[in-house]
Amino acid sequence: MTSGALIFAFNNEHTDYVGMAAWSADRIRRHLNIPVAVITDCTDAARLAKFDQVISADPAAGGTRYFDDYKQTVTWYNATRTDAYSLTPWEHTLLLDADYVVCGKELKYLLDAPQEFLCYRWACGTTAQDSFEGLNYFGQHKMPMWWATVMMFRRGNTAQYIFDSMTMIKNNWKHYKDLYHITSSQYRNDYALSIALGIVSGHTLKVNNIPGMLVSVLPEHELTQIDDDLFEIKFQDQGKPKRMSLSMDFHAMGKKHLGDIIASTV
Repeated sequence: MTSGALIFAFNNEHTDYVGMAAWSADRIRRHLNIPVAVITDCTDAARLAKFDQVISADPAAGGTRYFDDYKQTVTWYNATRTDAYSLTPWEHTLLLDADYVVCGKELKYLLDAPQEFLCYRWACGTTAQDSFEGLNYFGQHKMPMWWATVMMFRRGNTAQYIFDSMTMIKNNWKHYKDLYHITSSQYRNDYALSIALGIVSGHTLKVNNIPGMLVSVLPEHELTQIDDDLFEIKFQDQGKPKRMSLSMDFHAMGKKHLGDIIASTV
């Protein structure tokens, strides 16, 4: 059975997701020792040299989104993620956001897991004042949120049903947005995944989850790199500047800070 990582990378007006994915590919191979495929509309061979396989696809915008680190609204090309099952070259896929930073071997265990599909149920911040209470649920009915940042899936009926359901939800987003009383007009893969898991589980919400938390660095915190797998977060605590180190896998929600790190290393 072939196994590998898969990353979607479509640049917008502010973020070089292709460069971010290439930087991530080096880290994935170093820590997890698996090949990396990218799905992108980039055609620059030099920029794509870091990937073991390149899959061409057209970008599809999921709407616009305000990024606190950019202090402005940008286009978000995230709506093709529902095609991961049909586009992946691997039989056993580790699907990662381009801004997920791999610092260790923990995700390797997912490739040994017997389940056909896994993702994170819970996300958390890195500082004591980071509240994810509102982010771990969605809609006026406080439905549980599953995070599309990291997903593991094998080819099989369950995984295909989940991605088919996500596609159905994306294609009928207004209906599902109204059904679940989601106030934001923006389409999100996290919403589509969460609703799809409810459908596929027969609305029992009995879902296999990745153990632990999806550790996330919020955009308002400054992120810098100290060493290969050591990062530093600067933040405000009751008006006082503080800092902490981070040496584990994490989701960099602030794209500008991670982009600055990558730009300084190439």
